[in-house]
Amino acid sequence: MKEVSDIGLVGLAVMGENLVLNMESKGFSVSVYNRTVEKVDNFINGRGKGKKIFGAHSIGELVASLKRPRKLMLMVKAGKAVDDFIELLLPHLEPGDIIIDGGNTHFPDTNRRTKYVESKGLLYVGTGVSGGEEGALLGPSIMPGGSPDAWPAVKTVFQAIAAKVDDGAPCCDWVGRDGAGHFVKMVHNGIEYGDMQLICEAYQVMKDLLGMSADDMYEVFTEWNRGDLDSYLIEITRDILGYKDVDGASVVDKILDTAGQKGTGKWTAVAALDQGIPLTLIGEAVFARCLSAQKDERVAASKILNGPKPVFNGDRRAFIEDLRRALFAAKLVSYAQGYALMRSASEEYKWNLNYGGIALMWRGGCIIRSVFLGKIKEAFDKNPNIANILLDPYFTGKLKEAQGGWRNVVSQAVCNGIAIPTLTSALCYFDGYRSERLPANLLQAQRDYFGAHTYERVDKPRGEFFHTNWTGRGGDTVSTTYVV
Repeated sequence: MKEVSDIGLVGLAVMGENLVLNMESKGFSVSVYNRTVEKVDNFINGRGKGKKIFGAHSIGELVASLKRPRKLMLMVKAGKAVDDFIELLLPHLEPGDIIIDGGNTHFPDTNRRTKYVESKGLLYVGTGVSGGEEGALLGPSIMPGGSPDAWPAVKTVFQAIAAKVDDGAPCCDWVGRDGAGHFVKMVHNGIEYGDMQLICEAYQVMKDLLGMSADDMYEVFTEWNRGDLDSYLIEITRDILGYKDVDGASVVDKILDTAGQKGTGKWTAVAALDQGIPLTLIGEAVFARCLSAQKDERVAASKILNGPKPVFNGDRRAFIEDLRRALFAAKLVSYAQGYALMRSASEEYKWNLNYGGIALMWRGGCIIRSVFLGKIKEAFDKNPNIANILLDPYFTGKLKEAQGGWRNVVSQAVCNGIAIPTLTSALCYFDGYRSERLPANLLQAQRDYFGAHTYERVDKPRGEFFHTNWTGRGGDTVSTTYVV
């Protein structure tokens, strides 16, 4: 058939449909296909009626409808479905055509697929898309990686449909080759896990320690969203706390306290373990969801295990300000850990990530968008090689300002038996990171004692290793591996 469309999209679930409508609204013609062909017809005759959208009933028809070089975006479930569609597309495509995976794919799969598709003479893009269904329709944050030669061909479409910040800059730029885009999206999702858990812990402290109602907390979050904490997640938390059921009661109080997850937070924590990066806050956020899922066990345990009954006798308004500062400081730690992970992966995979550019991509459209991402961009503009964003003067000043309140919140929660794993973990990371000396000297002695793993000495040059015969029976043989 005649070539009519600028881009094709496979997968008409909510995200796919909304991206198509977004593309069409920016002047692009789009061809669509879905494995269940009935969805194609329903979309064309429904939300897509009267628009520059062509419905294909087969892969061949879809490909034939596209202008060269063909650009085909997959919005299907991550995993086997992506591989299956790649195999279905390959016989119909020509050298230079581009396959785009816009799903929540694990970055090693994108590394593999980029090499495979390039071996067939084609180009591949693995792109993170953040912002949910509303972002997909009105402007998401888009984080593309894969085959560098594909970027000029997809740039116009991607930057047109992406969210725009105040200066008009699109929240989309090239991230790096192979799985770089999906890695950055994975870290975004990990930070999202952390941000959500931090907010939930602030909610729990206000509810259980201060005895505040959802209406009281609505007022607090409304105020918080006007300052340093101004962000999408604070904004929607405010809206949730203010939302009433038909009986006038707060809906949030009627929701069962068991959280779900799709795995991207876990991927981030596992990647951090692989890279040897202390991603403590995000790890705790993942485990907090796991613990919440053990609802029946927790109900049974609550009848057996005793703890203190929360009692607060201080100045509530002053404590809420301490809580705001604690939340902001812990949020900084979450981003610092996420950026440390991206730096480590960039070095290993030779991605040459643009850290300031990533902050700009996250300033609009995505779930973790917040006002202080501009400050992260400024930090990298001043020092592209900064080891940790906590060392930037702006953030150092903010941490100094927040530290007293942060410690007060953590100590009050712990003494009153309220679980705040991410707020506590963030403070422990901060104290560990600023410590010139940690107790790992004893740990190395322990490892050397039972496994002859050797150790370095403070009075000798780095890289020289020693072993002590601690028992008198161990001899001089040492372990052949030393991993620090």
